[in-house]
Order: sequence, then C-alpha cells, then structure tokens
Amino acid sequence: MTSPSEASLLDALKTVVDPHTGKDFVAGRQLKNLKIDGDEVAFDVELGYPAKSLIAGLRRQLIAAARSVPGVGNVSVNVTSRITAHAVQRGVQLLPGVKNIIAVASGKGGVGKSTTAVNLALALAAEGATVGVLDADIYGPSQPMMLGISGRPESLDGQTMEPMQGHGLQVASIGFLVDADQAMIWRGPMATQALDQLLRQTNWKDVDYLVVDMPPGTGDIQLTLSQRVPITGAVIVTTPQDIALLDAKKGLSMFEKVGVPILGLVENMAVHVCTNCGHVEHIFGADGGRKMAEQYQLDYLGALPLTMAIREQADSGRPTVVADPDGEIAAIYKAVARQVAVKIAEKAKDFSSKFPSIKVSKDT
Repeated sequence: MTSPSEASLLDALKTVVDPHTGKDFVAGRQLKNLKIDGDEVAFDVELGYPAKSLIAGLRRQLIAAARSVPGVGNVSVNVTSRITAHAVQRGVQLLPGVKNIIAVASGKGGVGKSTTAVNLALALAAEGATVGVLDADIYGPSQPMMLGISGRPESLDGQTMEPMQGHGLQVASIGFLVDADQAMIWRGPMATQALDQLLRQTNWKDVDYLVVDMPPGTGDIQLTLSQRVPITGAVIVTTPQDIALLDAKKGLSMFEKVGVPILGLVENMAVHVCTNCGHVEHIFGADGGRKMAEQYQLDYLGALPLTMAIREQADSGRPTVVADPDGEIAAIYKAVARQVAVKIAEKAKDFSSKFPSIKVSKDT
C-alpha cells in the first residue's frame, strides 16, 4: 500500500477548526512536525492559549481526520499550549517573570470587579496556565480574603518578596503587609509607589498571565498604573445600571488614551433569579453592558447573574470557579477566560527581548 501524501493529509486536517478562533490549524500555522512513515502519521498542534479542557476532544477530531485519508494506519498527535509574551504599550518594558498582564477595571466600585478578576484568574489556571494576581487596590485590598490566604510574604534576600499562594495562584497584595483593620491613609504618590514596589519587587515565577485587580476610578493611581505597567490588555467590568455604565466609559477612555487595548466587557449582576420562586428580575436594568459593547465596538465577553452563591463563595475564600467548578456560573467565568486568552493569543508578539539594545555614540 502506498503512503498517504502530505497534501492529502493537510487537506483532511483543514477540516478540523479551532472552536475559539474559527480557523483550521493548517491555515493558522499551528500544525507542526508532520511526519509520514509508511502508514504511520505523526504531528503536533500548538495552541496559543491554555486549553486543558479542549485538548482531548481536539486530539480525537484530528486523529479521525487523519485516518479518513486512504493509506493511513497509526496516528500520533500531540496537542499542547504555548503561551508567549505579547506586545504592550509603546516604550514600556515587560516585567521579569511575567508574559502577559491583564488589567481588570471598572470606573466605579461595587460592580463586582474583584470577584470577576479572581474568577478569571482561577479559570485561566484551570485551563493549565501559570497565573498570578496583583491586588492593586491599595485602599481596599480584597484578594487575601477572596483567596483565603493569610500571613506575611517571605523574603529570601531581604529586598524582594515571594508571592503568596492560593488555589494554585501566585498572589501579591498590600493586604498581606498590613493588618486587616488598618486604614491606608496615604496620598496618591505614596500609594502609587507602594503599588509599584508590590508589582516589581515580587518574584513572579514564569507567569503566563498576571491578572491585575485595578482600584476603581480613573485617578492618579489608575493613570500611573496604565502608563507604567506593561499591560497586554484590559477587561472592563460593569453592571447594566446607567450610573455604572457612565463610569465604565471613563475607564474605557483612560485605557484608550494610554494605548492599552480593550479585550472586552463583562456585564456583572445582569439578572437576578429568585432562589424561592425562580422569578427573573433585571434589578439594575437590562442589557446596558451589551449596548455599551455594541456602541464602542467591544467584545461582549459575557453576563453574570446577581446570586448569593457568588458572594458567599468569594467571602469564604473559595471563589466560584474552585467552589463549584462544574456549575453553570463557573462555566460562564471559564468562557470569559477563554475569550480573553484567545484575544491575547491573536495579538502581536513581543520581540523586544530578542533585539539587542542599540547605543549611538557621537564621534569626536
């Protein structure tokens, strides 16, 4: 029996489409190391985003596609994820040990930004990524409680800190350095400096995605963060309420002015379902976030309900994605995380580390 041709195999494999990008792996140049030895076929497929839950299904589809070619016997397929650093604002250097930074922001407080940030981080980790969380809210840090972490960070050299660990995440927060009931009575420059130290003096360990839980608003701290921190992209969190949308638009404008791309919008507390009777009620209005996304041509990443379970799980130190990983709400967070990761994978890669620094000396 003659060996299958490479062209016939590639044609067959083109029928398998990445469900998140809508492209086949041949056109996307993700199919690598194709080898044909008699009736044996082997190849690799490399995804640019974490996809632990997808890999088994993709392997089955790819094997079935290859076996549909006459003359193919054994098929060996290796599907992996390779997450690389992507471009950030012009003139801002990448952070050592961190490939991509995702800012989760809102124009105002009380819209569930921190809850969204921690569940987004946990969903990315559940898909196989190495994930960190920076709690950038100096005045009201909430990530230590949400992740059930207590204690002080360790310093091995007296100058830098080791990140705290919670549910598989690397975490840094001012909340680990001060007492829980201590008020941070700091002016803007002091808070900004503390945040900069927290970000740059934490020994992040090969982090694929660092999720930054931004403080609410668009003031001095937020602006400094947006200008100095190498942000790959931002996720805007809002409720459908007109007042929340008004402030979310200000956050959107701030990121646009400093050259940070918006990865999409999450609409929180979109609908309330009564736990007793099942009555559905739009407490904060209907579809405000979706309409804002359409108005500004943003990706609408998803809508989360207003439920007691999300609040209880976050308060107990076990956010929804770890407390009920197979539940309906966790599935929404995971869908949001996949969209964010795919959006980042589609961005231009960062090549700054591959180029030498160029110095121009003036001849005398």
